[in-house]
Amino acid sequence: MSNQFDVVVIGAGPGGYIAAIRAAQLGFKVACIDEWKNATGGPAPGGTCTNVGCIPSKALLQSSEHFEHANHHFADHGIATGKLTMDVAKMVGRKDTVVKQNNDGILYLFKKNKITFFHGRGSFVKAAEGGYEVQVTGAKEEVLTGKQIVIATGSNARALPGTPFDEVNVLSNDGALKIGAVPKKLVLIGSGVIGLEMGSVWRRLGADVTILEGLPTFLGAVDEQIAKEAKKAFDKQGLKIELGVKVGEIKTSKKGVSVAYTNAKGEALTLDADKLIVSIGRVPNTIGLNAEAVGLALDERGAIVVDAECKTNLPGVWAVGDVVRGPMLAHKAEEEGVAVAERMAGQHGHVNFNTIPWVIYTSPEIAWVGRTEQQLKADGVAYKAGTFPFLANGRARALGDTTGMVKFLADAKTDEILGVHIVGPMASELISEAVVAMEFKASAEDIARICHAHPSLSEATKEAALAVDKRTLNF
Repeated sequence: MSNQFDVVVIGAGPGGYIAAIRAAQLGFKVACIDEWKNATGGPAPGGTCTNVGCIPSKALLQSSEHFEHANHHFADHGIATGKLTMDVAKMVGRKDTVVKQNNDGILYLFKKNKITFFHGRGSFVKAAEGGYEVQVTGAKEEVLTGKQIVIATGSNARALPGTPFDEVNVLSNDGALKIGAVPKKLVLIGSGVIGLEMGSVWRRLGADVTILEGLPTFLGAVDEQIAKEAKKAFDKQGLKIELGVKVGEIKTSKKGVSVAYTNAKGEALTLDADKLIVSIGRVPNTIGLNAEAVGLALDERGAIVVDAECKTNLPGVWAVGDVVRGPMLAHKAEEEGVAVAERMAGQHGHVNFNTIPWVIYTSPEIAWVGRTEQQLKADGVAYKAGTFPFLANGRARALGDTTGMVKFLADAKTDEILGVHIVGPMASELISEAVVAMEFKASAEDIARICHAHPSLSEATKEAALAVDKRTLNF
């Protein structure tokens, strides 16, 4: 087998495997290198998203949500369940099965698209005639030559200074997905996506959960009105969230972990817990890439420096996803992967950062696209706002989940949609309508005049769009 390729992709996460597939579809001879291993040491392509991120967390969220509904909401529907128990090992096993199905699906797509897969770590050796040599370090060591290289090595969990992850007491997102029994007390540091989602999973299953957040505001990147609505819902659920804290010494023992911190009032406090999950962000993964061998430029964060088209400082070398600038989102990486493959083929790849949706898969779900009201105010943009509560939506009432609202922000003069923000049931699905609308420069009136099915949650988006101009149908 020849080890000469048109394109070598390092990393098979959402950015890498999508880039490899699209490049192969465009006629390139493609290799993809990935080092993730499954429980038996075999290949597990899919990166953080598939293995310890998006996919497994959604599996656990779904299981825990079923448990919550059966425990607290089935009776409202006339369903008697009796005393319920949760088999955590089976829940985690189901999660592992879902992950493996996704791993196997990616390997199948590689085979279908005639992509040569190498299981191991990829690193630069040197620039070669017409491209670059890349070392594969794994069960079998090989050197590949690629005319063009796509780096999609993702990111790693950020640890607290002086408190490394031991994945026993102090857990990253990886360890948080492998907890074998419901902890009596759980502490999370960081109230971002991972903190809220993992906190929700274990609270539903019976853990006493406290989230410590250093910032004085809750979900600072989210529209303030939406964040306040979400905070009220989490408070009601019993998810304890302390803002403006300063974390101090963390001690671990056979009994668990002790977290010293100062709260927003300046009081020195200590929390004892069975487990601590640290979710304070992620850092670009360039470890072992051997960037210096070819002079690949990195910034002060360790991220690979790229231009607007994901080109690095080296000819023929591209980088996508978490390892470059921009939001660390799987779907952002996918879009960049497709765009880079198309640019290599002389086409015009497209990524619009202004219409990348964000989602937090808690209950209620939180989703948004575009700018927040506070951003528009800071930028001096004249805008109109419209909101509609799920409390007034017939489908939400039938579902038994009327928490939250839809919020539209539109230009005061042109009525073009500038941002849409949702907290409530199925927000992750509803936000796609807003993304499509914003891609086509739609106005709030456009959404208001589109026929939406009745009864449906999407009627709330129509009503919020109507409310921009102080109108309503109020289904």
